Amino acid sequence: MNNITENIKTVFSSILGLFYPDYCQGCGKPLLTGEHYICVDCLTDLPYTYFNDSRKNIVSELLWGRINSLKKAYSMCYFTKSSQLQSLLHNLKYNNKPEVGMELGIYLAHELENAKLNDFDVIIPVPLHAKKMKIRGYNQSEKIAEGIRILLTKPIDTKSVIRKVFTSTQTKKDKVERWENVKDIFEVKYPDNLKNKHILIVDDVITTGATIEALANTIEKVPGVQISVASVAVSKKI
Repeated sequence: MNNITENIKTVFSSILGLFYPDYCQGCGKPLLTGEHYICVDCLTDLPYTYFNDSRKNIVSELLWGRINSLKKAYSMCYFTKSSQLQSLLHNLKYNNKPEVGMELGIYLAHELENAKLNDFDVIIPVPLHAKKMKIRGYNQSEKIAEGIRILLTKPIDTKSVIRKVFTSTQTKKDKVERWENVKDIFEVKYPDNLKNKHILIVDDVITTGATIEALANTIEKVPGVQISVASVAVSKKI
């Protein structure tokens, strides 16, 4: 009986999809059966970094010396304007498509495994201020972290570190302005939760690294921590 019910649901969903198809959040084309939020063509065409193949890792170079306890750093893709990836990230942040973050997080988790960056203890998504969380309804970095958790089964901690200052957007600021905008905005609320832990900080896009640096420097005040960093994308212009 259960099999019959499931078959009916599958047929009904297929028929419904013919009239009300879901669309790829990258290119806008109708999704095919088995595709979720992002079509196979967009996933194939993403500008992957392949840092795990010993290619020059610009994320590590960017953050080295700025985060004293840095163990590893990784970005899945290069960020380029007017691309499918930009559309995906824009829909994630501004068009109420949190599922895109989870889907990208799953693919990021695969890349982290390939790069052998899977020995961390806990994930901390870059926190949003409560005011911005209320406006957006969710933290896009947390959604990416949820995708990572699906594959790597690591816990997510969204309580131990908070963003205590509401800041303006970083988009049009230069490197110095970005650092001044974020340098004192985070606070560790529950340091005992983080002692002697290897922490993976997760963000959507790394541009100058200012936000990641500010967050990591705050967490580093906790004894015994090690920090790794992962993001969906990194800007080539850093």
